[in-house]
Amino acid sequence: MKASQFFISTLKEAPADAEVVSHQLMMRAGMIKKLGAGIYSYMPMGLRVVRKVEAIVRDEMNRAGAVELLMPVVQPAEYWQETGRWEKMGPELMRVKDRHDRDFIIQPTSEEVVTDIARQELRSYKQLPKNLYHIQTKFRDERRPRFGVMRSREFIMKDAYSFDRDVPSAKASYQVMAKAYRAIFDRFGLRYRAVAADSGAIGGDLSEEFQVIAATGEDAIVYCPDSDYAANIEKAEALAPQGPRPAPTQPMTKTPTPGKSTCADVAALLGVPLQSTVKSLVLATDQLNEQGEVVKSRVWLLLVRGDHDMNEIKVGKVPGLDAGFRFATVAEIEDHFGAKPGYLGPIGLRKPVTVVADRDVAVMADWICGANELDFHITGVNWGRDLPEPAVVADIRNIVEGDASPDGKGKLAIERGIEVGHVFYLGTKYSKAMNATFLDENGKPQLMEMGCYGIGITRLPAAAIEQNHDERGIIWPDAIAPFTVVVCPIGMDRSADVKAAAEKLHADLLAAGVDVMLDDRGERPGAMFADWELIGVPHRVVISDRGLKEGQLEYQHRRDTAATKVPAGEVFSFVKGRLGV
Repeated sequence: MKASQFFISTLKEAPADAEVVSHQLMMRAGMIKKLGAGIYSYMPMGLRVVRKVEAIVRDEMNRAGAVELLMPVVQPAEYWQETGRWEKMGPELMRVKDRHDRDFIIQPTSEEVVTDIARQELRSYKQLPKNLYHIQTKFRDERRPRFGVMRSREFIMKDAYSFDRDVPSAKASYQVMAKAYRAIFDRFGLRYRAVAADSGAIGGDLSEEFQVIAATGEDAIVYCPDSDYAANIEKAEALAPQGPRPAPTQPMTKTPTPGKSTCADVAALLGVPLQSTVKSLVLATDQLNEQGEVVKSRVWLLLVRGDHDMNEIKVGKVPGLDAGFRFATVAEIEDHFGAKPGYLGPIGLRKPVTVVADRDVAVMADWICGANELDFHITGVNWGRDLPEPAVVADIRNIVEGDASPDGKGKLAIERGIEVGHVFYLGTKYSKAMNATFLDENGKPQLMEMGCYGIGITRLPAAAIEQNHDERGIIWPDAIAPFTVVVCPIGMDRSADVKAAAEKLHADLLAAGVDVMLDDRGERPGAMFADWELIGVPHRVVISDRGLKEGQLEYQHRRDTAATKVPAGEVFSFVKGRLGV
């Protein structure tokens, strides 16, 4: 490809609304252009990256035995009503009507459509297993789209769906996909982790997220440097502390803490470690009648160590809270505790509550909590002596750096990541709702076991940039760069020798199957180099009159701090060697 024939549109400054590095650099490099909130055009340079991501995904999915099809973006509402997601999805589901006033949705995913295909086409156990996938545009009406294409409303996703006859077969299909995903992400050339993820309402342990490691990532990834353990923070278990609870050494005392409503402030005032304080979090669960009206509410008090944070996913697994919970209102709190938030605790309640203590809190002695009175806390609190043992003890907190690894092989560390893929065992959630059955060997109908597997095709380039950039611009891995090599001739319009050498190298690399760009625009060297450093092409060859007279050309990788001189006659083989072709 020659630059004069291509579309290159770089900017010196990023738009003011570009919040993160990937958004800024994709806009500046002319890869995307904003059309509306969370809606972008992929310009030729950006589309080349997307197509390379798609090609790798498609290659490995096909290799794993998945079969490609293409399902529609606009889907009739009746299928979503059949599964109940028409009502459950909320405002993120874009609902539209056609000219006949019939309801449709713009798909955020395709479980309903693919299950409908399966129930019509897969009638016998002899047709199973099957894995169907497509690479298609999706739309989610995000309340606040942000971070460019990382959290846009319109995006491209690869979603695959496996269908099996029983649970063991479904687990085998899941493992095939988990292996294929590792092959896909290895080929992208990015640093990533496959982490255990929460399975939500489905339950079970078959759920993994694929996270590209980046300091700007939205997700916290917990891992053990000394083992293979890795999980997202929602899933990572905080082990119960070892050893028995210490014996009390302090009397329980009501202590003035004027104006100190946080654990950190109380600890600082009293000159004690934050770990000796306990924070109180008040939740409520509602009992509804057939009309959906609240007829009865139950208040829960969750106790977490002052230096820890509550994990809502884990809380949602506590019996009694697993059907859904909310944070209690101020009125409910005052009714049960007689105080406002900031001074709450489990002693001296006006009305009974169900106490859930985190594992760490359950083994604490001489701890500090609110006194249920403005400007007062209680010190020297001990279980058994000063209040009953907690009704429920559970892991309800986030992991912190240095916690013991659940596999017993060391201490945990935390890093940030960007989720770009997810493999998930669905079970019969959709096949049961849509009556997707097959006939087994005995001619009896059985529900299909399903799995789903997604990759954010257009999210992945942004994640790659968040991981690979510097002050000059993007640094693409070879596999997904818009062009792998750029040939930069200096004075090509003034020197026949430079032009001939540049066009020959360009032609030779093309013939060798290299994705190469020849910059024939006649730009000044500084402007030309700045463009390609911003765009992030990983390999650059500079050809100049002086270099040709000296018999030397200059090669520089995007990560190199200086150019390498290469004999003119060897530059073709040198570049091929760097590319591994």
